[in-house]
Amino acid sequence: MAPAIDPPQTVEWQGKRVPVWSMQTIDYGMLLSQDPAEVDKVLKACLEEGYFYLDLQSIDGRRMLADQQETLKLMHRFFEAPIEEKNEFGLISSHLGYEPVGSRTGAFGAGTKDGYEMLKVSRDEIQRGSPKVPAPIKNSGDLQVLENAIGSCNTITKVILSALSTGMNLTGASRFENSHRNDRPSTTTLSMMHYLPSDVTGNKKIGHQKHTDISSLTLLFSEQWGLQIRPPGTCGAREMGFVAPKPGCAFVHVGDSLRFASGMKMQSCIHRVVPFNPSEHRYSIAYFLRAEDDTMFMDSEGRYVTAGQWHDEKFKAFTDPWQWQAMAPKSMILGGMKEAGEDDPTGEPAFVSAPAVSKEEVKEIAVQA
Repeated sequence: MAPAIDPPQTVEWQGKRVPVWSMQTIDYGMLLSQDPAEVDKVLKACLEEGYFYLDLQSIDGRRMLADQQETLKLMHRFFEAPIEEKNEFGLISSHLGYEPVGSRTGAFGAGTKDGYEMLKVSRDEIQRGSPKVPAPIKNSGDLQVLENAIGSCNTITKVILSALSTGMNLTGASRFENSHRNDRPSTTTLSMMHYLPSDVTGNKKIGHQKHTDISSLTLLFSEQWGLQIRPPGTCGAREMGFVAPKPGCAFVHVGDSLRFASGMKMQSCIHRVVPFNPSEHRYSIAYFLRAEDDTMFMDSEGRYVTAGQWHDEKFKAFTDPWQWQAMAPKSMILGGMKEAGEDDPTGEPAFVSAPAVSKEEVKEIAVQA
C-alpha cells in the first residue's frame, strides 16, 4: 500500500524547487516502554515508507545525543589530520578502516566519484582489547568516545528491532533481534563521514550515490542538509527530495537485510547525499546495524544468501566503476526496490553551484519538520 504523504514543502536547489519530504516521528522513550500505539506507528512507518525520525530528547535518548556531539568533536580532529596518519591502516575490511575521497561512484552517476572521506569502526573491533584505529584517535579518551557511541547506537537499534518483532507478532528465535546478537560475527559498523567542499574536491567528486543500505537498520545523525530520499509508492511523481534535519532527532532507514528478513514486507529506503551548500564541510554519523554473518534470507533475486554474502556482494557493487554498475541489476544497488518516480528529466546537474535558498527558509522548514 502506498504511503499517504501530504503535498510536500519545497526548497530551492540548483535553480529549481525541490520537494522536502515529510517523515513520521517516533518517540524513543515510548518505544523503549513498548507502548502499543508507538509500536504500531513504527511498524507502519517501516512497512509503508522505510524511514522515520527518531526523537531522542527524552531521558532515555539524551545520552545518545551527547555521545553524538562527542563523536563529532573526534571526527573534526581526525579528519583534520594528515592523510598519511588517517590512512595508517587503510581499509582493513569493508567495515573497518579509512576510505579517502573518490573511492565510490558519486551522487550524479556516470563519470563522477563520491565527495566524502570516511572512517569506519566496527562493533566487533571495538569490543576487542586493542582495536585497530588510526593513531590520531588511538588514545584512551577517543576510544571511550567510540565505544560509547557504538554502545548507544547498538541499544537504540535493538530497541527498534524488538518493537518491530512485537508489532509483527514474532516470537522466540524468529524475532529480528535474535539474529543480531553482539557475540556473533557481523559487519555492524559505525561510519563517520566528512563531505568536502566542492572547491576542494572539484566538480567530479560529489556527494554519495543513490542506493539502499545493506544494513537491517541505519541510525543516521546529521545536523546539515544534503540527505535526499525517494518515497516509495505510485501516487504521483516521486522524485528525489530532501529531508530536513530535525533537532534532537536521528534519521532511521530500513535496509535491505531487514526488508529481506520481513519477507519483503518492509520498504528499504532509496536515498543519496548531495551538496546542498557546496561551500561547506558536511559531517554525518551512521550506525549500520547488520545481521549476524551466517543469517540466511531470500534476497531480491530470489536467492537464499547469508547476510555476510549479501554485504560482500553489495559492497563490491558500491566500489565498482559506474560502467559496471550500469550493467548490474538494480536489485543490487537498490536492493530490489522499484523506483516509482523519475529523476529530473532534464538531467542531473553537470556541476554544483551554491544554493539560492535563504537561511531563514531552511530554518523554517527544519522547525516545521
